[in-house]
Amino acid sequence: MNTRLRFMNLCALLVLGLSTVACRGLGDGMDTGDEIGAVLQAQADAWNSGDIDGFMAEGYWNSEELTFLSGGSWTRGYDPVLERYRGRYVEGDNEMGSLEFTDIEIIQMGGDVALARGHWELTFSAGTTSAGLFTLVLRRLPEGWRVVHDHTSLDS
Repeated sequence: MNTRLRFMNLCALLVLGLSTVACRGLGDGMDTGDEIGAVLQAQADAWNSGDIDGFMAEGYWNSEELTFLSGGSWTRGYDPVLERYRGRYVEGDNEMGSLEFTDIEIIQMGGDVALARGHWELTFSAGTTSAGLFTLVLRRLPEGWRVVHDHTSLDS
């Protein structure tokens, strides 16, 4: 078998292997899906308490390399993402509402990287809602699982 074909076979096996890795931690006794689910729940709890700073601290990587894509724009960096949230949901007459994540799927892409996707919904005091889909790339960092990339869309 020539070297190129061996390399292609190895790549195919690697991709297949990564796509079938179960969502489990690295010997810490907690399932990766449970760990990431806990991060998302902590974010929702902070949001529903009106704590935008806690929402960010519970789930987002505090780095200038954090990326957030939504509404046709790209925001880079922890502080600019926080300011984006504040401007949209906290300042002026804006309301944070009540946040719920549903239909969450978590796929471990490797030992310290995972993908989470699902549906988000905000319910406001007037009974109106805003909802959409999200795809998150998370990394296991010393402080725990953190979102390093967030792509959120609004239902049409």
